[in-house]
This record gives sequence, C-alpha cells and structure tokens, in this order.
Amino acid sequence: MKKEIFLLLGSNLGNREENLSVARNYIKHELGEIIKESSVYETEPWGFYTDSMFLNQVLKIESAFTPHEVLEKIKSIETVIGRVHSETEGYSSRAIDIDILLYGNEVVNTERLIIPHAKLTERKFALIPLVEIGGNVEHPVTRKSMFALLRDCKDNMKVNII
Repeated sequence: MKKEIFLLLGSNLGNREENLSVARNYIKHELGEIIKESSVYETEPWGFYTDSMFLNQVLKIESAFTPHEVLEKIKSIETVIGRVHSETEGYSSRAIDIDILLYGNEVVNTERLIIPHAKLTERKFALIPLVEIGGNVEHPVTRKSMFALLRDCKDNMKVNII
C-alpha cells in the first residue's frame, strides 16, 4: 500500500539547483511518484556556520517502500550525488541532504530513523516549504497542523523563496 511521504531536500555545495534537480530525478525513479513540489527556498545554515547558503525544497511523494527502505534509498541517492557522510557528530555543508519529514501518519523511533523528523517543529526552512504543499497535514505526535507548527516556531533564520 502506498504512503504519502514528505521529503526535505537541501544543498549548499556545488551547483545547488542541479543537485536538487538530480535528487528529484533519482527520487522519482527509485522511490515513487512526486505528487507535489514546493518552491525552492534559499536559507541560512542551521546549527553551524558557513558562507554557503542552502537551497531547500519539500517533495510530497507516494511510495510503497517501508520507512527503513526509504531511508536506505535516500542514503544511496545522497552518495551518488556526492554526499560524504561524516563519522563525527554535527552539521556541515553538503552537496545534497534528503530528510524524511513525514511518512503518512506513522511514528518511527529507532536508532537509525526517527519519523516525524525530530527537529521538524524547530526549523522554518523545513516548515515553510512543507506548509506550501501540505499546510493542513497533521503532525502525528503533536496533532497540530503544519500551519500551526509554523506559526508557533521560534526559529528566526532567514528563509527566502527564489
């Protein structure tokens, strides 16, 4: 059975627009149909400092893969596009980052995967594009709409549509 999945794409290294485009193509071929795409937003880095601004976009896809299968496919796509996964903790610049924000209304909490994304409610760079294509979607833990979560979000980082 297919699930609605919201994915967040991010890139701040290399040709950011091309990285997002390549990621969308891989997602379409490896995971499932892209139902909706948000606008692309330029955003400040969150959690670390760099001069390189991010481009972010949220996709709504339909897929029959399990959450852990989606994660494995995403990691593979990131590697093909040039993402180098560090063994150290912390945030860093990257050619591509793909996060699972929501997987239907499921809650997953394992060592490798947390859905809904653990920091979704704290990040405007994720909430703004998510609200654009799924504002009425309910967070499966807080039971608040994405609109309400964005309204309540304390993040003051810049998020600009391009």
